[in-house]
Amino acid sequence: MSDLSQFLDNEPVVATAGTDMLAVSIEQQGSTVSRADWRPPAAGTEDALNVLFSDDRMRDANEVAVGRMLAVRPHLADVKVARDVITGMTDRTFLHAGPPLEWDRASGPMKGAIIGAMLYEGLADDPDDAAARAARGEIELSPCHHHDAVGPMAGVTSPSMPVAVVEDAAGDGVSYSTLNEGLGKVLRYGAFAPEVIDRLRWMDAVLGPVLKAVLASTGPIDLQSLIAQALQMGDDGHNRNRAVTSLFLREIAGALIDGADASVENRRAVFDFINGNDHFMLNLVMAAGKLGSMAASGVPSSSLVTVMARNGTDFGVRLSGTGDRWFIAPAPPVDGLYLGSFTEEDASPDIGDSTITETVGLGGFAMGAAPAIVGFVGGTAAGAVRRTLAMYEITMTEHPMYQVPMLEFRGTPVGIDASRIVRTGVLPQINTGVAGKVPGTGMVGAGLVEAPMECFTQGITALAEVSR
Repeated sequence: MSDLSQFLDNEPVVATAGTDMLAVSIEQQGSTVSRADWRPPAAGTEDALNVLFSDDRMRDANEVAVGRMLAVRPHLADVKVARDVITGMTDRTFLHAGPPLEWDRASGPMKGAIIGAMLYEGLADDPDDAAARAARGEIELSPCHHHDAVGPMAGVTSPSMPVAVVEDAAGDGVSYSTLNEGLGKVLRYGAFAPEVIDRLRWMDAVLGPVLKAVLASTGPIDLQSLIAQALQMGDDGHNRNRAVTSLFLREIAGALIDGADASVENRRAVFDFINGNDHFMLNLVMAAGKLGSMAASGVPSSSLVTVMARNGTDFGVRLSGTGDRWFIAPAPPVDGLYLGSFTEEDASPDIGDSTITETVGLGGFAMGAAPAIVGFVGGTAAGAVRRTLAMYEITMTEHPMYQVPMLEFRGTPVGIDASRIVRTGVLPQINTGVAGKVPGTGMVGAGLVEAPMECFTQGITALAEVSR
């Protein structure tokens, strides 16, 4: 009653929604305006939304799907050779980021990474030979997501590479990711110079075996616990992984000192490599996210987004209720900060599976926990918080373990709902690295990008068709 009395005793406030023209006109006449951030649903989705909201099936299905996503408990269990553990991988299979892609449509960094991986595998004599063989179809290209795997940037995973094996301690899911090379001229950014290949071979010969021995001593490592701690220390789980990498190194330090079956020289080299690579944990965080994505997949009528992924040509999305079907739009450019003399003219469109982090409440959805990230991807600290706040509008719940200190330890927004995206016009916020568009260039910057609306309108239309 007191609120009503205050309203009656004071000058009325005019509430407006939609375009700003009416609000501005009213303010010019001296009245107070309260703006509602409202916009109509995405064009062409009205009928689909009517179908999906005609009963409680989608709501109930979403509760099941997001519950499954949050129930996983990812643990790093082992490091093995890709061909030995990844289902469907042969000596000629090369996994890549994003939705399905053929060589002739591949972006510059994707082609560069494939060339480098072929040189690493000994399947070509030089870069030109590798490109010619790939163009002739001598290797099989397949998305990481089709094999329960993820890869950052180009995401290329070749048969001989060591991969992290991440298991669900609360279920039977298993996911895989490559090990992180660091920043700069690295394979995942499309570089293939001799030093890139030499590093990959060192990772194969030293890093993988040493980590395998360490894990045999420590037992599985609780990744979710490390990620949750790191959010309290300024990480976001995508482009800022300094804290979680430090926590991981602390976790394995004892075994690395005296519990690993490896030479002192190799153990020291592994320590130095991880210690000097603030992005080392990115790949492991992604594999942890993939477990949540897998658990939430295949729930009929659910509009939960289980995959967002890019290959430098296309941006692809999957929904829980439509299974393995991809909804694809052109990969957008990244609004970035650039290294050295590089500019946006040197940049490839958005690329990588690392948006799996946003899909499970990290990355752009957790930027409010990592205001210092703006020094890497651009924007402002206040803007980082605003991006996180906006994501609550298009998600189903808050993560019980991933919390944002700046928001009074509110859980990060998790469970992206495609129906809310098309209803509100609010798009998923992503922070990301930027690869050079010319094969062999490597990293040119980092920045911010939004997922294309077209992917979600396609998904909602398809979901309505299977839900009729």
